[in-house]
Amino acid sequence: MNFFNVFVFTFFGSFVVIPMLFAMARMFGVYAIVRERRCHVYVLFGKVLARIEEPGLYFLWPLIGWKALIVNWMGTCYVLDMRLDQVYLRSAPVNSEEGAPMGIGIWYEMYISDPVAYLFKNTDPRGSLAANVGNSTVRCLSNLPLADMMVNRHGMSSTVRDEVSPKSHEWGYRLGSVYIRKVHFRDLEMIRQIESKVVNRLRQVTSAIKQDGANQVSIITSTADRKAAIEFAKAAAIRPQLVGESLQKICQDAETSEALFAILETQKLLDGKSKLTLVSHKSGLMTELLASRDSPPTT
Repeated sequence: MNFFNVFVFTFFGSFVVIPMLFAMARMFGVYAIVRERRCHVYVLFGKVLARIEEPGLYFLWPLIGWKALIVNWMGTCYVLDMRLDQVYLRSAPVNSEEGAPMGIGIWYEMYISDPVAYLFKNTDPRGSLAANVGNSTVRCLSNLPLADMMVNRHGMSSTVRDEVSPKSHEWGYRLGSVYIRKVHFRDLEMIRQIESKVVNRLRQVTSAIKQDGANQVSIITSTADRKAAIEFAKAAAIRPQLVGESLQKICQDAETSEALFAILETQKLLDGKSKLTLVSHKSGLMTELLASRDSPPTT
């Protein structure tokens, strides 16, 4: 029983009594905990009593005196997020120098620089900053040449940032980096015309490349044919001379020449389509009968 009583008393004191005591201490302004990248602004009867921006544990009585006892009851403690925030505005309408309707996407960073001005100088500082950035974009980037608008995004980003930053700081918002992320056409008919022109241009370039390749192949082929014709003509011109010189050398030997011509005559007979019948020299009437059989009939 003693162990059970000690356990219940410890559990009740650790998880109920001590948290309640800390909550009562914070409620009466004994201390306050400021977290990282947060800011506490204490307001009582329309007057700012204290602004705590550094993280840590603070005792409010030395800072605002006896008013710390009632500031959480009769006043207000604003907890502001001081971290860097990012916003992307889509398709701000502008016109180029040539009259083309363009849309510009703007990405920018922002953070609270003055918590008091952020709370009391503007009821919607975030929306006002977005409207200010959009208006500055339209005012600064309208009537720019289309080529600069499509290419020079760094310069346009710097122009917009220089235009917006002084005004946004008056409302407690400090503008960070600004970047023109996207530049596009807003007219669908113009987009289709540009796509058609690009496709036609690609077709022309492709056809020109194919035609140039065909021309190069034709030049190479004709050059090769010309060189081959020249070499064949040279060979045809030299052939009779070579054959004549060879026959002259062969005719110097009678036996060799007779054998050669006999072989050539035999080869011609073999290559011909005529029918050859071998008969004996003593066949007599047999030769005439064979000749009459093989001759075509007459009418």
